[in-house]
Amino acid sequence: MPGRWPTTIARSRLALTLLAWLFLLLGAPAVATAQAPTAAPSDAPLVLVFDLDGAVGPATSEYLRRGLETAAAREAELAVILMDTPGGLDSSTREIIADILASTTPVAVFVTPAGSRAASAGTYILYASHLAAMAPGAHLGAATPVQMGGSNPLMPERRESDEDAEGAQPDAMTAKVTNDAVAYIRSLAGLHGRNADWAERAVRRAETLTATEALDQGVIEILTRDLDGLLAAADGRTVMVNGEARVLNTAGAQVETLAPNWRAQILAVITNPNIAYLLMMVGVYGLIFEFTSPGAVGPGAVGAVSLLLGLFALNMLPVDYAGVALMALGVGLLLLEALAPGLGIFGAAGAIALALGSVMLFREAPGFKLSPYVILSTVGLSIAFFVVALRAVAQSTRRAVATGQAALLNAHAVVKNWNGDQGYVHAQGEDWHARSAVPLTPGQPVRIAARDGLTLTVEPENPA
Repeated sequence: MPGRWPTTIARSRLALTLLAWLFLLLGAPAVATAQAPTAAPSDAPLVLVFDLDGAVGPATSEYLRRGLETAAAREAELAVILMDTPGGLDSSTREIIADILASTTPVAVFVTPAGSRAASAGTYILYASHLAAMAPGAHLGAATPVQMGGSNPLMPERRESDEDAEGAQPDAMTAKVTNDAVAYIRSLAGLHGRNADWAERAVRRAETLTATEALDQGVIEILTRDLDGLLAAADGRTVMVNGEARVLNTAGAQVETLAPNWRAQILAVITNPNIAYLLMMVGVYGLIFEFTSPGAVGPGAVGAVSLLLGLFALNMLPVDYAGVALMALGVGLLLLEALAPGLGIFGAAGAIALALGSVMLFREAPGFKLSPYVILSTVGLSIAFFVVALRAVAQSTRRAVATGQAALLNAHAVVKNWNGDQGYVHAQGEDWHARSAVPLTPGQPVRIAARDGLTLTVEPENPA
């Protein structure tokens, strides 16, 4: 035991050091890996390309912010965002739009390849871009905001006037959120002279357009099949960047693709709702196991790291705190069932609360949903963990002590030699000095009644 304590402290310090470094890395502002301008021999203009494929979230915002900073540092002629997204989080979308509007480099959004979409959040980002392009077969629209409570009742279809719509008035919160979204997208449309009326219909009625229809209705400027076609069509066009007219020079441009850095990649992993959920559960179970079986260090360190990463991710995701409370209640009831069995009542209630809390954990957002298979697997493993692992720990704490002074009390011994009221007895493989109130004889079995330092008090065993 004396040698184990320093080792435990060292492991704990190592775990805390790793945690500190991890959060310094995650919490530190991302530094754009701006390379020194490396002009081609022909001094060709530089075009940087970013890939927005999937749901719009914190990782996407981080990636594009870094990319636009790099584009500005390298004096790129154009930044192109290749887009295929079902939508995403409102907060991340607004961050991306703010970065585009503040960018000193013109930004083109290209919905490609055929079959791609710029739905929901993607429509807002496309409207914010300085140049909008689509590939044949792509589509955009369905920009109705998701209601904060989790459900998504669409606004009723507008008629000649909202006042004429009998019985179709939306609730106050839906109207407030939708009207804010309408004003937002109309203001973006006005920046570059795009169709603001259709943008409003995309929000209020969830309308969509094909690429050809988007070109005909003045939603995009370019219809082309590939990036080369986009650069050829963009050459010589005039775009407004921060209120100033800029003529694009993209003929014969040097094209580079900028991949996400390590921080954006980590954010993309941990902000996946399934990963964030699993990290949080592993963290909770690791800490519970450490508290019920102190000294293991490993489960506690892994649990602390996992829980903090999970909470860090949940802080950036649309979380419903009623779901968090139900999950906490479920874990507590399962723990109670393991430590103080209640005929399965606590366990059943805990499993139900954990499952319901998991379903309610994330508010509805395009591309950010918790898989039902992950929920079922986690709830099942949780029940097994608490029923088997923690019950075994609880039972081990109730076992009789097998070492130390407590183990000597009531233990059997045999008298080795005796003189008057004291002598020596053999107990648990050792010879002990002993005293007794009654005379004893060598070889007589005795029972240990008490211990005072290195002297035992013994008494004759009762005959069987």
